Amino acid sequence: MLRAVSAKGYARQRAAESSEEKLKRICVGVFIAALACATISGAPQSATSTASAPESGPVIQIEDVTLFYKVYDAAGAHPTADQLQHDYIDAGSDGLHHLAEARRVTGEAIAKNLAARPEMYSDAKRCMAVLPRVRERLQVALLKLGQLYPEAKFPPVTIAVGRGKPVAIGSPVSGIQVGLEALCATNWLNPNVEDRFVHVIAHEYAHVQQARSLVDDEHPSVLEMSLIEGAAEFTAELISGEVSNSQFKESTKGRELEIETAFVPDEDKTDISKWLYNSTLEKPGDLGYWVGYRIVKSHYQHATDKTKALREILQMTDPRAFLAKSGWYPGIQLE
Repeated sequence: MLRAVSAKGYARQRAAESSEEKLKRICVGVFIAALACATISGAPQSATSTASAPESGPVIQIEDVTLFYKVYDAAGAHPTADQLQHDYIDAGSDGLHHLAEARRVTGEAIAKNLAARPEMYSDAKRCMAVLPRVRERLQVALLKLGQLYPEAKFPPVTIAVGRGKPVAIGSPVSGIQVGLEALCATNWLNPNVEDRFVHVIAHEYAHVQQARSLVDDEHPSVLEMSLIEGAAEFTAELISGEVSNSQFKESTKGRELEIETAFVPDEDKTDISKWLYNSTLEKPGDLGYWVGYRIVKSHYQHATDKTKALREILQMTDPRAFLAKSGWYPGIQLE
């Protein structure tokens, strides 16, 4: 039987840790899921990426999707690799070119996945239909980010069609690139596809704001990666109204103590597969997102200065210190 841990008891337990256990772990990138990594580059930031957002919001490019389906429809849903390369990828936006270079998205790769999973591309048309409204809502959400976090960077967002993965990648310089077909196929996320796109992209945009010294670490612990993802989840909720992994609301109800008690012994492990990036297109996982979100939310709710609290969340560099300050303990009741 699980026994509730009090806030004071948990604090004493954490204080008893050796200084060696508090050494910083290092990680290579930030991921939205096993099938969909959001790799955040540590390259120097350009003037464009750090500039304030224009009054209309940052650029949100959806025209690559229209271009893809123009090629797709003209070929009767069976475009060749050459057609996809020359008429779609080569003719596409800078964001699509970055996605192609970063994640090996070629005409040949798309054609291969299209042959193997034609339904992924035909079904994605339902998600294509919501993109104008997604763009409107994202502009509002990202402008809200700028109001709540004046230090925010505003690189562009590109929604395009890829080779079935990743769902999204991101960089403070080149911005966020989202694979329409991959995100559309992840049906265990929010069943409302418009909401799904808004909240997932808001989550990814939060990653762009995070401290490079944390997200570029090479040996992440369960705690580090859970806090990185939890910070993005909390920020997404704050600016867009919901987390990206909304399925946790029902699946974790009444199990908070059980799940989080199991999380504590794994906090320092560098095998993160039990808690993170273990989702597939067919089955959700990634409970570390949810635990990290609850730790971050606890920090925010305990803070009297909410502007400072959000800055601490996005500029976090020491996961252990953040955890200690958060007031979180397994099974904590949050608003």
